[in-house]
Amino acid sequence: MKLHFPRGLDKASFLRDYWQQRPLLISDAIPGYQAPLDPDELAGLACEPDIESRIVLEKDGKGPWEARPGPFNEEDFSTLPPSHWTLLVQDVDKHIPEVARLLDPFSFIPDWRLDDVMISYAADQGSVGPHIDDYDVFLLQAAGRRRWQIHTRPVSEEDYIPGLDLRILPDFEPEQEWVLEPGDMLYLPPNVAHWGIAEGDCITCSVGFRTPEFREMISSWCHEMVQEQVPAGRYRDAALTPQLHKGEITPASLEHIGSQLSRLLHQDSAAQARWFGRFITESKAHLQVVPRDDSLTADQFARQFRRHGRLDHNGWSRFAFIRGKHGLDYLYINGDEYPFAGNDELFLEWITDHRQLYYADAEHRLNNGEWLRLLTRLYNEGHLFFPDD
Repeated sequence: MKLHFPRGLDKASFLRDYWQQRPLLISDAIPGYQAPLDPDELAGLACEPDIESRIVLEKDGKGPWEARPGPFNEEDFSTLPPSHWTLLVQDVDKHIPEVARLLDPFSFIPDWRLDDVMISYAADQGSVGPHIDDYDVFLLQAAGRRRWQIHTRPVSEEDYIPGLDLRILPDFEPEQEWVLEPGDMLYLPPNVAHWGIAEGDCITCSVGFRTPEFREMISSWCHEMVQEQVPAGRYRDAALTPQLHKGEITPASLEHIGSQLSRLLHQDSAAQARWFGRFITESKAHLQVVPRDDSLTADQFARQFRRHGRLDHNGWSRFAFIRGKHGLDYLYINGDEYPFAGNDELFLEWITDHRQLYYADAEHRLNNGEWLRLLTRLYNEGHLFFPDD
């Protein structure tokens, strides 16, 4: 599967001229693309308790723009109106390998920025209303037709209609609009107002990229510093002299306090990098990987790997790595850190670049104890599995 940019545009120029800057319509972006799930299969996923889903009704609900959270049952779907509603299912790539393959055309963007593939089914005129998102998204039309309208004017929280389940913009006046058919794609950077309306039944795949909030990042980093870098101990005065006014916090005291805090809060760049590796690979609470009950020894794992010929990534596992210093690198999966001193820089590239890991590519390196021990551990922890597991 390959992403076809418009003539005169390639991956590098897209990132330079459009990424997080301005929208781009990509006609016939993935020629011949067909929806990986039909509406009934998508509805079946929305009935599963560990899958995040919702139904949005523009009307015929308890009020305008009602958002109903899943999981659902057959009766929920049988009572829906004939038009003006949408089913949205999150993280479909984590559950359906065929959907995960849709991520391949976007490999020129770092994996740690990726959030998920959301798939929506809309009945005729179905939508989630005019709104903005805080993240980058590629909207791939997979079946049917959808009309997209956008504007790039600034939007604030005060602009939304109050009292609704969704953040809906009133009096939406588009600057541009397009009708997308299967294989067409629309890229939207953060904070571009948009409104997608189904023209007949349609299915859209949304490839979204996570953008953590600054407050979330600072909170996590400060917690890390307090727990790992700020030593135990208490404040101590600098040399004191008699003070004329006992209630005054003197400039000298403030300077001393400031110097102590600056010393304690000094940012270690290596520690900060390792924190970020853990932070950015953390998985969602409902997508926690469970270790295996039947752990293998390294020798048992090596024999099984040879017999199966292939290992697959668990779709719930987020992989990334950071180059360290002094021959020590770090692999990160779902917020956990795995130091790697295997003296083979290709290992971390191999294990993170590919969702399927072939024995033929690893055979000559499995005599490296570090390789074998780490692969065995990741298998036992549930991040890797054999095709028939």
